[in-house]
Amino acid sequence: MYAVIKTGGKQYRVEEGQVIDLEKLEGNVGDKLTFDKVLMVGGETSKVGAPTIEGASVTAEIVAQHKGKKLIVFKFQRRKDYQRKHGHRQKLTRVKISGISA
Repeated sequence: MYAVIKTGGKQYRVEEGQVIDLEKLEGNVGDKLTFDKVLMVGGETSKVGAPTIEGASVTAEIVAQHKGKKLIVFKFQRRKDYQRKHGHRQKLTRVKISGISA
C-alpha cells in the first residue's frame, strides 16, 4: 500500500517503512508526526481525494534533523564586471513512514 501526501509545498509518494527527506519540520528525533493531507491512497484498490481524502492519515517518526548538500549559486553578467557566488544548504528532516490508514 502506498499514499501520496502533501507537505512543505511538495507532494511525496510514500510506502510503509520508507525513509524520506522532507523540508524542515518542527520536532525532535524520535517524535511522531501525522500527515493529514493525503491526496491518494493506492494498492489493490485506489482512492483519490478531491483534493484530500477525509479521515486518511500517514504516521511517521523523525529519524534525523540535518542539512542537505551544498548548492552553489553563481550569478554573472558578461562584460559588466559583475560576479556573485553564494552557497546554500537546505535544512531537512529525515522521517520513517510507520503507517498508512485510509
